[in-house]
Amino acid sequence: MPVHSEDGTGRGAWSASRAWRVVVCAAVALAAALLSLPGVSGAFGAGGTIATGTESTRAQTQAEVLGVGTPDLVLAVTVRDGGARPAIAAGAGAGVVARVLAGEPAVRTVQSAATGDPWLMSRDGRTGLVTVSLSGSDGDRKEAALRLVPKARAAVPGMRVDASGVSWATAEIDQQAKADLLKAELWAAPLIMLLLLLTYGSWAAAALPLVVAMLAVVCCVPMLGLLGHVSDVSAFAVNAAAAIGFGLSIDFTLFVLARYREEHAKGRPRARALDVALNTSGRCVFCSAVVISSCLVAVAFIPVPLLRALALAGVAVTLLAALAALTVLPAALTLLGDRVDGADPLRRLRRAPVAGASRFWRELARRVIARPVAAGLGTLAVLVVVAWPATGLRLGAIDEQTLPSAASAATAAADLRGRFDVSPERVQVVVLERPGASPGNYTAAVARLPHVGAVRIVPNTAADWPGQAAQEQRPTVVLVAATVGPDTPQAARLVDGLRKTPAPGPVLVGGRAAQITDTTDAVRGALPWVAVAMCVFLLAALTVFTRSAMAPLKALAVAVISLAAVTGLIVWTFQYGHGADVLGGFTVTGTLDASLLLFTLAVAFGLSIDYEVFLLGRIREEFDRGLDNQAAIIKGISRTGRLMTSAAAALAISTAAITTSHVTILKLMGAGIASAAILDAVLVRGILVPSVMALLGPANWWRPAHVGRRRGGGPRPAQSEPAKG
Repeated sequence: MPVHSEDGTGRGAWSASRAWRVVVCAAVALAAALLSLPGVSGAFGAGGTIATGTESTRAQTQAEVLGVGTPDLVLAVTVRDGGARPAIAAGAGAGVVARVLAGEPAVRTVQSAATGDPWLMSRDGRTGLVTVSLSGSDGDRKEAALRLVPKARAAVPGMRVDASGVSWATAEIDQQAKADLLKAELWAAPLIMLLLLLTYGSWAAAALPLVVAMLAVVCCVPMLGLLGHVSDVSAFAVNAAAAIGFGLSIDFTLFVLARYREEHAKGRPRARALDVALNTSGRCVFCSAVVISSCLVAVAFIPVPLLRALALAGVAVTLLAALAALTVLPAALTLLGDRVDGADPLRRLRRAPVAGASRFWRELARRVIARPVAAGLGTLAVLVVVAWPATGLRLGAIDEQTLPSAASAATAAADLRGRFDVSPERVQVVVLERPGASPGNYTAAVARLPHVGAVRIVPNTAADWPGQAAQEQRPTVVLVAATVGPDTPQAARLVDGLRKTPAPGPVLVGGRAAQITDTTDAVRGALPWVAVAMCVFLLAALTVFTRSAMAPLKALAVAVISLAAVTGLIVWTFQYGHGADVLGGFTVTGTLDASLLLFTLAVAFGLSIDYEVFLLGRIREEFDRGLDNQAAIIKGISRTGRLMTSAAAALAISTAAITTSHVTILKLMGAGIASAAILDAVLVRGILVPSVMALLGPANWWRPAHVGRRRGGGPRPAQSEPAKG
């Protein structure tokens, strides 16, 4: 591993010689990005949580052609007074709303209680429903819902109109998430600044990571806006990725800045110290960015629009964070010179030099290496216990239950479930493509399936079907009312039963339960290939970085164990609801949204490799300098332990602030990534990794072509640090 150039003209020389130009270009880019923010906001859509290209999406398209669609927007029209015949008034009001909305270009189909449909009238007769299916992308449907709800309310001023449905819930989630994320970052920034002051003892050094983070996050938004013109990039994905990018930018900056100050504290000139920092920690940052981006690119191939948008946004902000840390930071350090180590406002509280090795981490590493089997097995046992709840993982999809129970969409949906015999979200839409002369046999068989409350055939009112002469050869829609919620295991079994029930011709099953079932099946089907791709990317990058065949395999195994533990924590907290009060409360649905969960786990996996790369890089550096395996581990951990803890703490503060959000999926993402950072930096890198490396010994650096050989022809004599105890 090349550590640094002897003449001091290496990777740091490029930014140092062009420092003013680099800083000015960065300032111009930041100003341009800020000015473009209002213009690009309209390019972001909703990024749907339902997988594309599935049977349920084909069923929805076919049913909409026949005048029956899975509702994107549900409007409950309620009579305010208790008149003599409220059912007639509610039905008439629903009819007025339906007629107003039917002429809108974004509306594909409308059904209302005015037709006498008992499924669309409440038990007390005071509320009639209007169900609307919308056209366009998920973003188009969200925007259409925002326009249509005020028009519906204006159409019946004497009645109350409550909105629910996927598109309306998505609009409320986006609005709430945007406000919550802004408040979270404003709350986290002062705490991170205090942490950085404690770590680096200088206002200038503490401010640099925040400047790099702001540059990366702000400049990412216009890039995603351009991408939004060719792909559905969710506004929610942009906000979530910005929060992640803030933490990653601080991580990357801390790695380079800490090594720079360490080398300068040894007496090296600042130019030489910067060169060494970029050739060591800078190389780690580059490798980490490649690995994290590769993992997210692999996740982008799962056919869920929101997950794809999250992954692409994560790739963009990760690469920008690395670019800023490797170019703007060195230029700023060159211009600041000695001012980067200015007055330390907390010097009286400091017990050790800011650039020195950590006594705590050195002693911990010695104790672990003295008893590697006990330390490793003990840590592994803890991680297995933490990971155990992951065996009960159940995937679902985002709906209004991710909002606070007081939100309008959540309140309206809960009201529908309580006051109507058939809630629109529980209706399965079955398209019989060739129903035959009598589809009654099929509907009778469907009615006998478990959890079926009612079945009915929708009359085919379409004009002559192209190419079909007989009425019985035209596709027919059958509506099946389930007695269970769409995100339950019983609903999934019902969807499977509908598809397996003998029918006179091909059958397409749609509806909310079918969409959730198809999405979870698509995610599970794609996961093995995604996992293989992520492993290949990881092994390739770490093999090049460490020049070892064993170290990447060990890193992969440890990362998988760490990821399993994080998954267990998420399932225990958000699927089972333990600790909900600590996080401000949320609705426990018994499922986890597939898109946000996978994005969170992909980022957690990338963070695990990020810390692994940094630790391995420092240990390998000490090993190449002549220390034996144990001494290299001890010195590497003593030099990186405090930094990794600070970086993990900064990232944890940034993401834990998101748990203050009122949106459950944001709480999940924030808590998941924060716990992953702390768990990985302290328990995994502090105990498990050194114990495994101590047990492997020289095999850590084994590679088939050069067994036992070390760079430079062999080890140089060096004073080792033997394990005590």
